[in-house]
Amino acid sequence: MKKDIHIIGSGFSALAAACYLAKAGHEITVFEKNSTIGGRARQLKKEGFTFDIGPTWYWMPDVFERFFADFGKKPSDYYELIKLSPAYQVYFGIIDFVTIADNLPEIINTFESIEKGSGKTLEKFMAEAKNNYDIAIKDLVYNPGVSPLELITLETAKKVGQFFSTISKEVRKRFKNDKLIQILEFPVLFLGAKPSNTPAFYSFMNFADFGLGTWHPKNGMYSVVLAMETLAKELGVVFQTNASVDKIIVKNKAAIGIQINGKKHFCDIVLSGADYHHTETLLDKKDRVYTESFWENKTFAPSSLLFYIGFDKKIENVEHHTLFFDVSFEKHAEAIYDNPKWPEEPLFYASFPSKTDSSVAPSGREAGIFLIPLAPGIEDTEAIRQKYFEKIITRFEKLTQQNIKNNIIFMESFCVNDFIKDYNSYKGNAYGMANTLMQTAFLRPKLKSKKVEHLYFTGQLTVPGPGVPPSLISGKLVSELIEKYS
Repeated sequence: MKKDIHIIGSGFSALAAACYLAKAGHEITVFEKNSTIGGRARQLKKEGFTFDIGPTWYWMPDVFERFFADFGKKPSDYYELIKLSPAYQVYFGIIDFVTIADNLPEIINTFESIEKGSGKTLEKFMAEAKNNYDIAIKDLVYNPGVSPLELITLETAKKVGQFFSTISKEVRKRFKNDKLIQILEFPVLFLGAKPSNTPAFYSFMNFADFGLGTWHPKNGMYSVVLAMETLAKELGVVFQTNASVDKIIVKNKAAIGIQINGKKHFCDIVLSGADYHHTETLLDKKDRVYTESFWENKTFAPSSLLFYIGFDKKIENVEHHTLFFDVSFEKHAEAIYDNPKWPEEPLFYASFPSKTDSSVAPSGREAGIFLIPLAPGIEDTEAIRQKYFEKIITRFEKLTQQNIKNNIIFMESFCVNDFIKDYNSYKGNAYGMANTLMQTAFLRPKLKSKKVEHLYFTGQLTVPGPGVPPSLISGKLVSELIEKYS
């Protein structure tokens, strides 16, 4: 039966859900608090430069292909994908870096050149990682997280030990060289947790990295947002921006609409793709499933300090994606998860999309995005931001052996306070709730409210977890639940 469904937010999960529900014949209106759609994946344009404000890595292309295939489409119908070669680069010291190629045989050779015997070891590790990836994508992540039985299949039964070991333990059993260990532990950071707290089964992220490669949509990740918006509109979805929801209207224990600037908009079903914690604050306390102490005791993925910089020259000795692991990973991780504070010496990441895509910067210039992962909820001031910019840019110049400070045309920053202001993000987290063992699948906040009928959730704080591909999957899962129960 056709339903009138109101969706709060327009991030990847909300856009995906909107498409699926519209395809099923429902009347869909998406309400976005900001002036442009995309949620955390918005775009910044300034002086001829274009920046992705949020995600910059395009991994797991098969998930995007599967999404568009559900509508008889292909990603190439909407945007052009470029496979990065090399995929990325990792700095460990002054002009001391490891370059990760765009294919597994070359990566195996790189490992072997750094640690004798590690090439064969990596080959075996990647075969296991691929097997895990196939199980995760085919059997696990497309489940709605309503029952522990979803995790029990013939294939997962063989892997049960991997849910009680960790990525860190498994990598360190096989590899001794610190550089290789850090490169193999890096992909699980996309899951929002420390490698020492992430189940070994999640080695499937290593296959996503080395096996499937790193890609760049021309004009940036926002091209994917625009593609999904176009698809949604083709299916009849209506979008309203500058529409900040201030209340979910509940009557007789059922959601019957939303309130925006005091005006009531009635509907049959409310679906929130906004921050889960924030969404529940739009309900009376009696209608909330999760308490403040519940959220307080959860492990959240990091926040970030980001800088978007226009340079008046090309930057040397870096790739499109460049990671800087020249300081202690353990100390930085401790400052995020164990003793939340600003790290003394931060790891950081830099992206220069104009190295691949000439459309994002004027000729002869470079667009740079710098990111420091941080504990959610820590103090955020302009003075602290500037202090940390000086820290990382000084190290960047030293490690890459070039001067770039005087070549900055402009710089904008985005941090904890902005995540809260722009996205109502819990404690200003950037990636949602971490995928630790006790926050996996059915142990995550539910897609369907247990207290309020016709109220549903999607996104990075629910099933299946943080990241862009999981967000697309989350939108599909919640649309299927809505179909099942309405």
